[in-house]
Amino acid sequence: MAILRWRDPFETTAFTELNRLQEEMNMLFDRFFGERTPVRNAGVFPAVNVTQDDDNVYITAELPGIPGKDLDITVEEDTVLIRGERKAEPEGEEISYHRRERGEGKFSRTVTLPTRIVADGATAETKDGILRLTLPKAEEVKPKKIEIKVG
Repeated sequence: MAILRWRDPFETTAFTELNRLQEEMNMLFDRFFGERTPVRNAGVFPAVNVTQDDDNVYITAELPGIPGKDLDITVEEDTVLIRGERKAEPEGEEISYHRRERGEGKFSRTVTLPTRIVADGATAETKDGILRLTLPKAEEVKPKKIEIKVG
């Protein structure tokens, strides 16, 4: 039996339809040839949340087991690029896997931001496998309060 991730039925794009078709084709081939051992559809890595308030855009990314010194973060106008490498854990020679789902190797994730930011003011910190980026918004995109004169 295959377990598929739930997808919002109202959020449909060409890519989601192509992904759905690929998942169905993979299930068809798995039934015919037998289940493959590599994990497929592991998702996008790292998983991120993007939030904002009046002054900043915030990105949190799940990066368990990856120290901050092994990350490279590039910020430019309205785009953030997170790059790094998840290294394999040392193993003995007599190890045989029953299941191997944790990937290893280089990764990169590009996040397009909802607004322009000031790259020079960006800060990053990691704690407990969570990367937190604080990205100040550019002055021209911050909300401006207009004073109303009563006359």
